[in-house]
Amino acid sequence: MLRRLGLSLAVAAASLAAAGGSVADNMPALASVAASSSDATAVDAPLRTDGTAELPLADRAVVRKSERRLYLMKGDNVLRSYRIALGLQPAGSKERSGDFRTPEGEYQLTRRNAHSDYFLSIQVSYPNAADLDRARRNRWQVGGSIMVHGLPNSLRHPPDYYATADWTDGCIALSNADMVEFWLLSRDNMPIDIMP
Repeated sequence: MLRRLGLSLAVAAASLAAAGGSVADNMPALASVAASSSDATAVDAPLRTDGTAELPLADRAVVRKSERRLYLMKGDNVLRSYRIALGLQPAGSKERSGDFRTPEGEYQLTRRNAHSDYFLSIQVSYPNAADLDRARRNRWQVGGSIMVHGLPNSLRHPPDYYATADWTDGCIALSNADMVEFWLLSRDNMPIDIMP
């Protein structure tokens, strides 16, 4: 069912792009596709008066790097689970600029960018206080610009590469269809816990 929703969202996004609209300008239409999907009702999604499902809104995200999974949570319930790609050096927490690692710790999703170099992006609040302290102690440049995002707008590799490899500079990457759903079901300043 998740795959069916992702396919519907991807088809809707492609249709909007072909018609000259951007994903950002057409989020209400994409939300309608997601809400009308049979999968959107799978997790206690209340029905609106028109009979379509209301999208469940997550209250936090959890990344388990070793599983290559991102979980959208509402309380103790998993609303959605996504396969992710990580930084080119996935083992260990990000320590400095250019180490190609994905951070580990407690952060927030702070800023949305519908016009990034990737298919949608939401900034992760890296570095946190512990990251800054460690970088200062070691005289490292801490780095930044860690995002949850979709695929690059200009692919440099075949599509299969992005589906099977860790390929980011330290970000958390989803498929484009999953990124649309993540965008719709997450909220600003929502906590995201990134675990080994």
